[in-house]
Amino acid sequence: MPEAVILEAVRIPFGKRGGVYRETRPDNLLAQALCGLVERVGLDPAKVEDVVTGCVTQAGEQGANIGRLGVLLSGFPVAVPATTLDRMCGSGQQAVHFAAQAIAAGDMAYAIGAGVENMTRTPMFSSLGGGFEVLNPELHTRYELIHQGESAERLAEKYAISRAEMDAFAAESHRRASAAARAGRHSELIPAPGLDPAGQPMTVTRDEGIRDVLDPARMALLPTVFRPAGNGGVTAGNASQISDGAAAVLVANREVAAADGFRPRARFLARVVAGDDPTLQLTGVIPATRKALERAGLAIQDLDWVEINEAFASVVLAWAREFRPDMDKVNPWGGAIAHGHPLGATGAGLMAKMLAGLQATGGQFGLQVMCIGHGMSTATIVERI
Repeated sequence: MPEAVILEAVRIPFGKRGGVYRETRPDNLLAQALCGLVERVGLDPAKVEDVVTGCVTQAGEQGANIGRLGVLLSGFPVAVPATTLDRMCGSGQQAVHFAAQAIAAGDMAYAIGAGVENMTRTPMFSSLGGGFEVLNPELHTRYELIHQGESAERLAEKYAISRAEMDAFAAESHRRASAAARAGRHSELIPAPGLDPAGQPMTVTRDEGIRDVLDPARMALLPTVFRPAGNGGVTAGNASQISDGAAAVLVANREVAAADGFRPRARFLARVVAGDDPTLQLTGVIPATRKALERAGLAIQDLDWVEINEAFASVVLAWAREFRPDMDKVNPWGGAIAHGHPLGATGAGLMAKMLAGLQATGGQFGLQVMCIGHGMSTATIVERI
């Protein structure tokens, strides 16, 4: 059976809502990531046999199979096909899984798993039209379908996570992200064109949402978003930022890549997806992690790097209550609370970030895991080569 390996993974710096990419179409963001990926590897794009792209809000500028449109804008040969998928927040990671599975099945020698989302230009939920009201009424009779923010509040209650603990975690995310950015750690980043606040062209080289200086007193004064004051703890400060971005991961048949002169960066030890309670919704990271560790034959202590998406601080803190990891190895360069969460792009972006982190630290094993709406989770364990 062919072995699927990662040759390279890149992302453009993530932008804030209404920030540097406010005038950049999402298909152009994707094209930048695709071009940057093949240029860094030195691969003839004609060798790419499919581009699988994660994108959550497939409406407006993100509709009409944005994966294919990004390929056409990138200048790849028209013979390179593409498709777009939606596994909500895990879309980019699922795209990498599907690309790897195509390689492992022997269907392809080179494939790209990518992700894109411009939440400024295509707002979240705009593809739903009427919001949750458009869902089948029968679903509401079977499950209590609530906003993820309320799920995050219930998760905090279940694991006795205080507002102060969530705020402290968020502040540490910014501190770590700022330190990594200032030290130039992010070798996975490729510069991208954008606009400064005055509307002048600029080159974006770091994630826009990172705060180098954060005032804990001001953070403590932020109002709760999903519950009345005094009855909740989730705020804009301890949840992921609404963001814009794109990322891409090149997966290949190891034997073919070696014959072509390419050296792989990592191999897959586990690729899993899990379902869980659709009401609590964010706990899927726990069974997904267990499933991935079992499949890889590893324990949590064996991991050198963990990227768990910071959709909400309570997600990571609840996960940590279950696994008791070395928190110095969990999101060592900060997470989505600091650098943002451009829905469809984050999964591929975190993969690129994790590979850069493993390389920078000399680590061997990395876990990426993400919570997903309606109670799902994707998880990947890789071994650096």
